Amino acid sequence: MTLPMKDRFDLPAGIIYLDGNSLGPLPAGVTDTVAAMTRDQWGAHLIKGWNVDGWMAQPSRVGDQVGRIIGAPPGSVVMGDTLSIKVYQALSAALQMRPDRKVVLSDSGNFPTDLYMAEGLIRHLDHGHALKVVAPGDVAAAIDDTVAAVMITHVDYRTGRMHDMDAITAKAHRAGAVMIWDLAHSAGAVPVDMAGCGAEFAVGCTYKYLNGGPGAPAFIHVRPDIVGGIDPALAGWLGHEAPFAFDPDYRPGAGIERMRVGTPPVIQLAALEAAMAIWDRVDMADLRAASIRLSEQFIAEVEAACPDLTLASPRDSRQRGSQVSFRFEQGYAAMQALIAHGVIGDFRAPEIMRFGFTPLYLDAGDVSAAVEILARILRDRLWDRPEFRARQRVT
Repeated sequence: MTLPMKDRFDLPAGIIYLDGNSLGPLPAGVTDTVAAMTRDQWGAHLIKGWNVDGWMAQPSRVGDQVGRIIGAPPGSVVMGDTLSIKVYQALSAALQMRPDRKVVLSDSGNFPTDLYMAEGLIRHLDHGHALKVVAPGDVAAAIDDTVAAVMITHVDYRTGRMHDMDAITAKAHRAGAVMIWDLAHSAGAVPVDMAGCGAEFAVGCTYKYLNGGPGAPAFIHVRPDIVGGIDPALAGWLGHEAPFAFDPDYRPGAGIERMRVGTPPVIQLAALEAAMAIWDRVDMADLRAASIRLSEQFIAEVEAACPDLTLASPRDSRQRGSQVSFRFEQGYAAMQALIAHGVIGDFRAPEIMRFGFTPLYLDAGDVSAAVEILARILRDRLWDRPEFRARQRVT
């Protein structure tokens, strides 16, 4: 494997893309794959595609592809629905596993939707559960024998701070709690070993570092030794043991199949399956090393050229995912100006300028060019224009 693999992506000319941590770019060949699928499968086979083109098996087949990247055993990952749904499934199952405990532990660096789903589930269960949210650095100390489930996003979406997965999982298990990891900012970015860490659940999305496209389906991993005992809270017909028997009563399917809910997004899964082909050529250790080199270069050059910015990410690369964040009071306007000048990052309130580093299509020259443009925008106050200050719906 030689990085980067720029020829494997259809990036617009003149753009330096530092936002793959939010939406990955279009992999080369995906457009043709999706066009062929719609023409030759949906168009030619109509409803026969569920059988002759393997649509019904897609969620598990692609799940195994994702499983290889997150170190999960074959048959323990399934695709479908959104990340919010998968969080709900994992957390509801975890609370069933610990009926005598009432605390769900998370941290303030968790992505808000995970917390929203926990709050909603707790409210509707109405069994006396409570969501306890602590600072990221206080998670381990807060795990005790009152905790039913520890629900943590591995890499902080704002700062890129990365939790020690093995240590926190081990602490949760010593306390008798169930462990749930959100891998939205980890899958395809940093090495993950779900089998090795032994966590009961992992969930994640595929439109970031896995380049599945906007709205690409989420995934859920369940440790194989516990999946057979899960009574799914969302008893969808495709999680049924025999969906086309159309029984009036629900019987959960075998293994990870019971975590399926609704009809799989076949076209989106076709795009993701084509995008996943690149990972057959990628060594995650090499990818991680390249990511660290690019991130370290970016930090050094920004701090030398942009004194108004303050590093928000951990300085130690071992504690950081594949993104770097800087604080700047006028961060939103500065990011809009940067995008207008051909460098795409993003902004997270209240003052975070966020940059993702994906060695699949970025190199050292891209980093230096991006810093040069950023420095000019800040030095010449090019951000101080009404069109850059006007807040758009998506930041």
